[in-house]
Amino acid sequence: MAETALNSAANQKLTLRQIFHGELWLKRLIILLMCIWLLVVVVAPIFQLLSKSLADEDGNFVGLANFVYYFQTPSLSHSLPNSIYVSLMTMVISVSLGFLFAYGLTRTTIKGKGLLKGIAMMPLFAPTLANGIALIYLFGRKGLITRGFFGTFPGIEFPLYGPFGIIFAEVVYTFPQAMLILFIALSITDARLYEASDSLSASKIKTFFTVTLPGIKYGLISALFICFVLAFTDFGAPKVVGGNYNILATDIYKQVIGQQNFTMGAVVSVVLLIPTVIAFIVDRIVQRKQVAMIAARSVPLVPKANRIIDSLFQVFCILIVLLIIGFYSTAVFASLVKVWPYKLELGFWHYNFTGMGGGGYAAFFNSIRMSLLSAVIGTALIFGSAYLIEKVREMKLMRQIGYFLSIIPLALPGLVIGLAYIFFFNARGWEIFGFYVPNVLNPIYGTMAILVLSNIVHFYTVSFLTATTALKQMDIEFEHVSESMGIPFYKTFTRVTVPVCLPAILEIGMYFFVNSMATVSAVIFLYSADIPLASVAVANMDDAGDIAPACAMSVLIIATNITVRLLYSLVTRKLKRRTQAWISK
Repeated sequence: MAETALNSAANQKLTLRQIFHGELWLKRLIILLMCIWLLVVVVAPIFQLLSKSLADEDGNFVGLANFVYYFQTPSLSHSLPNSIYVSLMTMVISVSLGFLFAYGLTRTTIKGKGLLKGIAMMPLFAPTLANGIALIYLFGRKGLITRGFFGTFPGIEFPLYGPFGIIFAEVVYTFPQAMLILFIALSITDARLYEASDSLSASKIKTFFTVTLPGIKYGLISALFICFVLAFTDFGAPKVVGGNYNILATDIYKQVIGQQNFTMGAVVSVVLLIPTVIAFIVDRIVQRKQVAMIAARSVPLVPKANRIIDSLFQVFCILIVLLIIGFYSTAVFASLVKVWPYKLELGFWHYNFTGMGGGGYAAFFNSIRMSLLSAVIGTALIFGSAYLIEKVREMKLMRQIGYFLSIIPLALPGLVIGLAYIFFFNARGWEIFGFYVPNVLNPIYGTMAILVLSNIVHFYTVSFLTATTALKQMDIEFEHVSESMGIPFYKTFTRVTVPVCLPAILEIGMYFFVNSMATVSAVIFLYSADIPLASVAVANMDDAGDIAPACAMSVLIIATNITVRLLYSLVTRKLKRRTQAWISK
């Protein structure tokens, strides 16, 4: 009895000590708040969008009547097969080029691999609107190629406005995504499989089809789905070079902005969302299998020199890189030309933005401010949430729910998020079971806060997966030892976890900044006249026919993102030496 009483008192004392130090209840409270926050900013707006698609203009429930009308109206329903066609063509071309480029970087001994890879990633820093504008200066009626470089050579005409222009722009946009995925897949292939193939005297072609392709099949499938979804949901390039060729993304914009038909905009958003969700689910299944294929004793493959193959891939990779450089150099050159193509004097006339729609430099600096806020706040929220899910042992069910909610945003296109946020945050309140519930988040509508929030949600999942990957590399013993020594978890987090994971944290911040600067789909429905943005200014100037100033603004966005990327590389290199020197010891 005495021993039981002592144990009970000790347990009670331990519980009181934990409560006093804020350990137990604070962890549970933060995890609960994290799940509630994700429900509010992810699930609730999408639910509001779905309910809007099932109601008429007066808010009365009509079931699937809006969808029946959509599919019975040829001018609307043709957008779905058009979107699928453009996305499939983009997927095939991007993955094919990405595979060859990644193969050259990983399986040959070509020179300048780091430089080639860095230049190939340049489209990641550009808004897709810039891709469309560059195409106009290349293949438009007065384009460089159309006019044979100002009459120097015979011109070549292309049907720019329509599927050709959209597919070309989307290939430029999705190529680096496919290349990076396949680069990783090819990098982790087990060299022992190739040694076995050589010992069996298998030909190079047979080895390729029996070893190489099966070894990267999950990465290949993932690249196919990623490219399809990116092209399927992109808004920027089709808006510039789509012409009369309607796709789902531009239809949403036309319904909401052009016709103020929010109900049909919600219907088209749901139609856009369904294939995206299906592709997302398949991709998640593939990624799980891909992790299971990595063996613990895998040996990295060291490429062997082959003069003919190395020369062919060297030429191919250089050609791709030159095309990318030429593509964006055209945009830079066009932004400096006084009057294209009549007055080729170079200057900064188009960087003045005086009298231009979109906000000029105010929009540019607003975008920088928005991107910085998105990077700082988003990184803190996401890394903190990832830490709670990966390292805290309490409330397993709630942590699993939090993980599931953190993955959902990857399946949500930016336009869908933006429109869903209009319906949710613009509402004053809702009638729920006969009770009026006011919307306490309504005041942030039309402010910088909702722009930052939409960016955080739009780019949430990729950053979350980056954070969880970094945290999984840390042994759980750090937390166990801290608990045994009575050190609060937040001290372990700030003094151990954050310094060790600092490169990943900076990577998340850089990812947020670059994408927030370039995105237009997630913010074009949410910005206000008082808070213009650079990417939206590009769209507005393009609508007004001010192509050169729109090109100049795009160049500013690209230059800003490249500068941030270079600064990130320098800072990361120094921080790794200071904070992670112990890893090499």
